[in-house]
Amino acid sequence: MITIRNATIQDIDKIYAVECETYETHHWSKKSFINELKTEHSKYFVCESNSDNKEIVGYAGYWIVGNEGHITTMVVCQRYRRRHIADILLYKLIDSAIRNNIKWLTLEVRASNIAAIALYSKYDFKQLGIRKNYYQDDNEDALILWTDDISTPQYIKLIKDRYMLIKNKIDIADILQYD
Repeated sequence: MITIRNATIQDIDKIYAVECETYETHHWSKKSFINELKTEHSKYFVCESNSDNKEIVGYAGYWIVGNEGHITTMVVCQRYRRRHIADILLYKLIDSAIRNNIKWLTLEVRASNIAAIALYSKYDFKQLGIRKNYYQDDNEDALILWTDDISTPQYIKLIKDRYMLIKNKIDIADILQYD
């Protein structure tokens, strides 16, 4: 079973290990993660296995900027990919954003990251632009994705339906917030 919970300062070493494994030489520093967790304008979550060592298998976060949310990061350990971990993390980010009175979400994604783009499209993210040479390690372009208003009953139904699909595929502690 896996659990999604708020990230804490005590998680930094495990988060940083996943970050380094994923991005090798071009990654956030521990100090960056500490700063992100300390600010009141950001929300970060970890996906934790319920094994004896409580392994962090993924994490995600976003900034709150007025009534907009900017998804800053979403990472899943290599060996846990293709198991719907990113899907459940994205659900949790969106759920949290709605609870924090966010109306729209945005993010940047590598133009070559087809799997991530497909996931975001399941949550109605749409491409609104391109940031040329956005990624410093290889100058790859980033697609700018946005949602429509996530506080509408139609959008809440969309994420509830998405959650139910995921829940049927993985063993996760129940985090559904909408009845």
